[in-house]
Amino acid sequence: MFKGLGGLGDMGKMMKAAQETQEKMARMQEDLALIEVIGESGAGLVKATATAKGELTGLEIDPSIFNGDDKEIVEDLILAAIKDAQAKAADRSKNELEKITEALGLPAGMKLPF
Repeated sequence: MFKGLGGLGDMGKMMKAAQETQEKMARMQEDLALIEVIGESGAGLVKATATAKGELTGLEIDPSIFNGDDKEIVEDLILAAIKDAQAKAADRSKNELEKITEALGLPAGMKLPF
C-alpha cells in the first residue's frame, strides 16, 4: 500500500507499536509511584522519603537534634533532606525512562511526553 516507506508501510503494525509504547509508558508511570528513594542530611539525622515521581511520602528526624536554640539548623537539615530526596527521585525517574526508551529501540536522550 505505502511502497517506499520500508517497515513503516504497514499502518497496522505502526498503530500496534504505538499502543504498546503507550501501555509501557503508563506502566512505567505507575511503577515510578511505587519506587521510593531516601534523601538525607546532617549525616543521616534527617531523612526524607519520596517516590521516584518526586512525591514526599515520609520524614524521619533524629530526636537528638531537637533543641530550641537550633531551630534554624533543624529547618535547614529538613529542607536539605527533602531536596536530596527530590534530586534522587528525578535521577531515578530519568534512569527508569532511559531503560524504557532503550527497550523500545528509541534513540538515547529522546524526550517522551512527561
